[in-house]
Amino acid sequence: MFDQQPGLGEEALNKVAEIGIASQLDEVENLDVDIKTDPFKLIQGEVDSVTIDGDGLVMQGDLRVEELDMHMSSVAINPLSVALGKIELTKPTEASVRAVLTEADINRAFNSDYVRQQLQQQQIHVHGQPVTVDAQQVDFRLPGEGKVALNASVMLREGQTHQVAFSAVPRVSASGQTVTLENVEYGDNEELSPELTQALIEETSEILNLSNFDLEGMTLKINNLQIEAGKIILQAEAHVEQIPSG
Repeated sequence: MFDQQPGLGEEALNKVAEIGIASQLDEVENLDVDIKTDPFKLIQGEVDSVTIDGDGLVMQGDLRVEELDMHMSSVAINPLSVALGKIELTKPTEASVRAVLTEADINRAFNSDYVRQQLQQQQIHVHGQPVTVDAQQVDFRLPGEGKVALNASVMLREGQTHQVAFSAVPRVSASGQTVTLENVEYGDNEELSPELTQALIEETSEILNLSNFDLEGMTLKINNLQIEAGKIILQAEAHVEQIPSG
């Protein structure tokens, strides 16, 4: 009987963590938490490791992540909190993070109500006149070679539709908190408005910004951003003050 206790303890911890993390997400296709410890260490509040493996996680702003993998070592918890259905850290810990976003995931975010509202209220100047624009459809692509590309159908207030297109190379800021677009190349169409293009560039940067992926008690910092054909792979580290509890 005693030999089964570690498994039972770990299984309970895993379930508590899975419920807590899932409670912060809009959708979850698959979520698996693997906590390694044993009864003696658990009584002392010691956990060897925590591994979080998620697929198809939808976060705030309709942002979907194809894969999210997180690993923490030597985690200190309050053993009494487990009895209350929570995993309370007694000191912060660091985690390694890998996230994969697909082209379809980012298109979903661009065309979500949340982002469309951000873009619909843009007021720009066209031929010197102020005009309110409505981004009808945004087509985001990952052609490879480290680039992102965007083509947007934009309707002006008077009913005219224009295309805005550009490609760019995402770069991680020195702080690891934001993503900026460099080497911007514009499409063949005559540029409608530098202000509108800049608004779309800023929105692209915002969607790629890792702060969108922060869960309660976790702050992410990007170490590396790799652009491949059809997907983006983010390597990051997380400062974890709490593991979300339901």
